[in-house]
Amino acid sequence: MKKILYVATVVKTHIMEFHIPYLKMLKEEGWETAVAARNDYENPINCQIPYCDTYFDIHFERNPFHPKNAEAYKQLKKIIDSENYDIVHCHTPVGGVLARIASKDARKNGTKVIYTAHGFHFYDGAPLINWVLYYPIERLLAHYTDVLITINQEDYLRAQTFKVKKVYYIPGVGIDLEKFQPNSQARKTIRQELGFQESDFVILSVGELNKNKNQANVLKALASMKESESYSKTYYVLCGSGAWERKLKQMAVKLGINAHVRFLGYQTDTPKIYNASDLFVFMSFREGLPVALIEAMACGLPVLCSKIRGNKDLVLENVTGLFSENDPSTISLKLQDLYYRKDKRYLFAHNATFSIEKFSINLLKKHIYQIYKNAL
Repeated sequence: MKKILYVATVVKTHIMEFHIPYLKMLKEEGWETAVAARNDYENPINCQIPYCDTYFDIHFERNPFHPKNAEAYKQLKKIIDSENYDIVHCHTPVGGVLARIASKDARKNGTKVIYTAHGFHFYDGAPLINWVLYYPIERLLAHYTDVLITINQEDYLRAQTFKVKKVYYIPGVGIDLEKFQPNSQARKTIRQELGFQESDFVILSVGELNKNKNQANVLKALASMKESESYSKTYYVLCGSGAWERKLKQMAVKLGINAHVRFLGYQTDTPKIYNASDLFVFMSFREGLPVALIEAMACGLPVLCSKIRGNKDLVLENVTGLFSENDPSTISLKLQDLYYRKDKRYLFAHNATFSIEKFSINLLKKHIYQIYKNAL
């Protein structure tokens, strides 16, 4: 029986969000599965990982330079050295760094180490400090990596210069296209539940509420529309939780737009929200390959987003959506254009659903399993 260990910084917001289909696939193929990650549930008893034979609660810290990660490394190395895994597949920056270092001795005994980069911290336009800190680390750790998986084209091209045995491009972690698809009935029902009229223009953002996801600029853009005819029918819905939740709510009140903003919190049934909306707005500063954007397009939503790595892999300008400069005034102009141009929105929506088929979870599971077989 083959044995595999998945390593990531946290369970709830990473393992549970992205890797359950892969653990299920491995169990069905007869593998023994294990997960090493921090239990980040508010109530620790809720940490139940499906298709996982053994769970190791390792207290990783998100900051790679946090002193507690030294103890996390010791725990992880002891596990890897004693369990004789065929594959250690690591994810997230901290998980990726510590697991590859901890697997150094195990590799001599045949363990293969795979790292999926969900978006390098160094990228075109990244702050200089990111390049100074993270680029040398990734080049060094490439020596302890058997397979490097990248999820966008920019990272894939850059990884070609690393001294790693094999580099693959896999378009993200995949989504269930049976779950995420257009649903006109859901649109009608959910709009009624949320109190929206059919004539309302509902714009949506899904993701953690933080500085990087940049919901703040969308709020400011909406505020700048207050004198326009379109404002009375425009509503902004945010799905997600995070460190900036209170700040964003206060901003909406201060800007005088709180009656046109809905904070729905963390949602487990996002397809219904996508289908109740008219436009997906995604103005992040940095992305690897955003799952929420893929999901929105699969549900037939036109897109307005920032022109950054990851987004550029998904959106075709004037085909499935529009790019915008990341400032409130430009975002506002684009929103108003799309408000009036229903024909453009319908065209983008139609094209989006067909452009997203290559991101099917069923297809990507086959790719990943083949990578495992090749590595062994």
